[in-house]
Amino acid sequence: KIKQIVAQEEQTREVILACSGDAFSGNPVVDNYADRGYPMIDIMNQTGFDVAVLGNHEFDYGPEVLNKRIEQSNFPWISANLETHDNIVADPEEFVSLSLPSGLKVTFLGLVETNGKPNAVIPSTHPWRVKDFTFTTYQQTVPTYENLKTEENADLLVVLSHLGRGSDFNLAENYPYFDLILGGHSHAVVNEERNGIPVFQSGSYLNYLGKVELTIKDKEIEDYTFTLIDLNAYTGKDEQLASAIQAYTDGAQLDEIIGNSLASHSKNNTGCFYTETLRQYLEVDITFQNPGGIRNTLAYGDITKADVYAIDPFNNGSLVYQMTVAEVKDFLEYSDASFYYSGLSIQRNSGTIEILDASGNPLPDNYNLTIGINDYIPAVYDNLFPAEYEAKPYTTSEAIINYLKANSSDTDYSDCVNYFQ
Repeated sequence: KIKQIVAQEEQTREVILACSGDAFSGNPVVDNYADRGYPMIDIMNQTGFDVAVLGNHEFDYGPEVLNKRIEQSNFPWISANLETHDNIVADPEEFVSLSLPSGLKVTFLGLVETNGKPNAVIPSTHPWRVKDFTFTTYQQTVPTYENLKTEENADLLVVLSHLGRGSDFNLAENYPYFDLILGGHSHAVVNEERNGIPVFQSGSYLNYLGKVELTIKDKEIEDYTFTLIDLNAYTGKDEQLASAIQAYTDGAQLDEIIGNSLASHSKNNTGCFYTETLRQYLEVDITFQNPGGIRNTLAYGDITKADVYAIDPFNNGSLVYQMTVAEVKDFLEYSDASFYYSGLSIQRNSGTIEILDASGNPLPDNYNLTIGINDYIPAVYDNLFPAEYEAKPYTTSEAIINYLKANSSDTDYSDCVNYFQ
């Protein structure tokens, strides 16, 4: 759809097609392809993207895979606030200047968020997968580019941002070197002007395509409009590209039915489904899952492998820890985060966390528990977990798929909300 829309626009005006990051993780066809992520790059190349900023989920596959995806792209990936050190990934360009046939020159500066771990400066991705990178905050980075527009002799200076809405607003209000900010990360629709700088975001999951129309005069924006094109309502498409997409989908073979859901599940219900299924397969006392790791909901009807990968797309490893009740309480208290859980009851009484057995009795602090968890959580909160653990030879999504295959009973967690916050 986007390819056709851009082709039509190019008949009457000059067009730049930009991506504000997070092209990877969440689509089972892309995530489970033999060469992980390549289908997305192939389709973006055929669509005709001109520039993209690295989002936090571009790092989910690890540095070697990211480097291959960048090398295969017919467009530049940019980010000014990261450096690489071991040559696994070539340093991306901080910015790129695109010259249009009319002579107009547009410079894009890329920035990625760095809020992925307490007391660290990394994006919101698996910490073990960005060990070979050094990141700086946008506040540290941006002043370096105060004169970039002049240095590049650009007609327009754009921040292609994967910082999030609040940071985009802060950027406009405190670092007013830019003509325009195109953002992502927040999964939000944004159409605001801050400090005289337009700030736009076009939602998430390609529900919309943001269309920014600019009139430039004497290196200033004389006029602009922002339109959201509803891609769910748009009916046109480029047939050749549609065939290429369908070929990837058909080849993925993810439509195997492995279970049956008796209800439509909310995100909280799906958190119960995830944690209880993982607990059963790992045969542990309790399991936890971070809410951000639940990326889709469980619908009514057949459950396919694609459904599980859509819920849990990150290919995180399955770990089992031995921890005391006191250690689990410390994890919940000092992580200062929310989690889905299953296996035991957790409650707060007058600010004190209690972990209860099946009969509702509080377990003593020295009681030993087995904990099942994806490896992202202890990577983020490494100071709250023991050094020793058992690593299973399968991912959490594979564990859930294996459990459903082995257990033919129907699934219904529509009355379950086990959520600690």
